[in-house]
Amino acid sequence: MVLNYIWIGLILIAFVVGIVQATAFGQADIFNAIVNSTFDSAKSGFEISLGLTGVLSLWLGIMKIGERGGVVEGFSRVVQPFFSRIFPEVPKGHPAYGSMFMNISANMLGLDNAATPMGLKAMQQLQELNPDKQRASNAMIMFLVLNTSGLTLIPVSVMVYRAQLGAANPADVFLPILLATYFSTLVGLLSVCIAQKISLRDPVLLITITGMTVVIGGVLWGVSYLPQETLTKWSTIFASIVLLTVIVSFIIAAMVKKVNVYDAFIEGAKDGFKTAVGIIPYLIAILVAIGMFRASGAMDLLVQGFGWLFALMGINTDFVAALPTALMKPLSGSGARGMMVDAMTQYGADSFVGRLVSIMQGATDTTFYIIAVYFGYVGIRDTRYAVVCGLLADLAGIIAAIIIGYMFFH
Repeated sequence: MVLNYIWIGLILIAFVVGIVQATAFGQADIFNAIVNSTFDSAKSGFEISLGLTGVLSLWLGIMKIGERGGVVEGFSRVVQPFFSRIFPEVPKGHPAYGSMFMNISANMLGLDNAATPMGLKAMQQLQELNPDKQRASNAMIMFLVLNTSGLTLIPVSVMVYRAQLGAANPADVFLPILLATYFSTLVGLLSVCIAQKISLRDPVLLITITGMTVVIGGVLWGVSYLPQETLTKWSTIFASIVLLTVIVSFIIAAMVKKVNVYDAFIEGAKDGFKTAVGIIPYLIAILVAIGMFRASGAMDLLVQGFGWLFALMGINTDFVAALPTALMKPLSGSGARGMMVDAMTQYGADSFVGRLVSIMQGATDTTFYIIAVYFGYVGIRDTRYAVVCGLLADLAGIIAAIIIGYMFFH
């Protein structure tokens, strides 16, 4: 229901802003731009889905090998003490624990392509437990919000873009991103716990959250002594090693259990193709609305309005030039990447704005994209408060990114 209103709202706002731009400012071609954006966005949605077909087939094939080999079940047992507190509706030992753990771990390592198939698999398993097939369950909402909060330990893609655009030290945003994304995830987790009346006094929750805070602090302390070039190099290598280790360990475990690895992979890969086709309508729907919103100039007007408001309040407005990336991130990952690259090209990768857009890009994930695709894939129509909690996490991440950006680079 919430997505329905958002989708309609984006299109209507684009239409109204287009009329104002055409009549008040004489921009006669604005409607052509809006119409063209619908075709371009529909094409992009199909191309993204087509590009995901190979990745989905690969990783759902690997996941099927892991299931047959018992590795996913092992992951379920490892995370069960904590996950059983935040997912009380999911039975102990259920395979959804393993799929959710794999998805969140892939996101933490910056392995976006590997995370999506695992996330869709987890949603499918949670839907099997859902008594109302059109209404999001508590477990689905918790998983989606943790997913959209975008906890990232190794922001490989952001560092790669910075290197390509001439940053002297591409990894100088590593620590700020780690801090900002942690605050985003923490707010997302706490907001859903409050909404679902999950006790935050539970010893396991307290120990886990405290432990994560200590780990984050330890990582920050450890990497602060590494040269930036070394940090970039070994972060990329570490993520790749983890990815290859997962694949090889799945295969070895399946071989030990005398599973036909090839047949298991083919079975899972077939599901990947079906999954890619199934998400096309939902992906095109959200991208078309976002494309119209951008093409109408509504995004530019929104940013200008924020700049005027902050200036009126006497707040330093140096960060306003980075807001397009922040505002686009919940809507579209590719759109936000484009905004980030454009800002770094315009202001310089090592400028305050260039570094701030990098932190914003790594601080959160694409809330509307993930909710539309994940819920659409399993046929959920009533998303309940998933969007609200997801946007709260996004807001916390963006505010943290701005404050931390000023602390580190201003």
